[in-house]
Amino acid sequence: MSRYPHAMLATCCVPWNENGSLAEAVFRAGIRTLLQRGLHHLYVFGTAGEGHAVSEHQFDEIVDVFADEMREPSSFPMVGLISSSLTTVIERIERCVAKGLTTFQLSLPSWGAVDDAELALFFAETCGRFPDLAFLHYNLGRSLRLVTPAEYGVLAERYPNLVATKNAAANQGTTVALMQRAPQLRHFFTEPGFGYASLFGEAGLLLSISCMNPARARLLFEAAVHGDARTVAELTSELADLVSALFAQVGGARMDGVYDKCYSRILDPDFPLRLLPPYIGASEDAFNAFVESVRASHPQWLPGAQSPPE
Repeated sequence: MSRYPHAMLATCCVPWNENGSLAEAVFRAGIRTLLQRGLHHLYVFGTAGEGHAVSEHQFDEIVDVFADEMREPSSFPMVGLISSSLTTVIERIERCVAKGLTTFQLSLPSWGAVDDAELALFFAETCGRFPDLAFLHYNLGRSLRLVTPAEYGVLAERYPNLVATKNAAANQGTTVALMQRAPQLRHFFTEPGFGYASLFGEAGLLLSISCMNPARARLLFEAAVHGDARTVAELTSELADLVSALFAQVGGARMDGVYDKCYSRILDPDFPLRLLPPYIGASEDAFNAFVESVRASHPQWLPGAQSPPE
């Protein structure tokens, strides 16, 4: 039995005003939109949510709003923790707990790659220090150290409150090993790997580009749940086309938030594309060109759009 629900997990991007302040009304509206569209497992401060870039004041301000909007019992809020300082991570956890938040997303410090002893110490000072809280580990290359499936198996045995992982770039071999070596954890995969992972167990869907149309993302999730391989393949292929179109207009190798804020803008035309400096978001022209390419190739992925006749 997995320790975290079999679910779709989505990020809440943070909108910024021109002066760099939080666009609170837009942020609240964005959270409500995702909730209303059936996404109840939401988090802030992944890489797409600029968790690497916020100040402590911004962190607290955004968490206050997020906690307020996610207060309904049917909501499952998660707060991301990205910092090169383990002390900062611990202090952020303590402040979030005071606001009633109990589920967190960990990322390893990235100023230097941790070795085996340091990896063990990191989890001891997070999962071990806070046994009454729940933790997902975000396994990403930016941390300079990927946790292996075998290591997850050991960590899961040691810490019952380690409940899930995010493995956005796992290859097929790693995907199978994750599902087999640490089955008590809920492993979340983005759209390219989700269907394959679902062949080996109840994989979680980490929404990336499919977040532009949560209803259609749910079709992908439900198809995998029911073993409908044809629908999974069709939807995954459509999304691969859209990713290619997005990269063609916006460019590859940009900060994650560049892309995710395009998806947020599709759901809410008032959502700004800007990122915290020094990083630069997508241009208006690039975003508009991407939308037009979606409308021309796969309009069913635009919210409210009608699919062309078969």
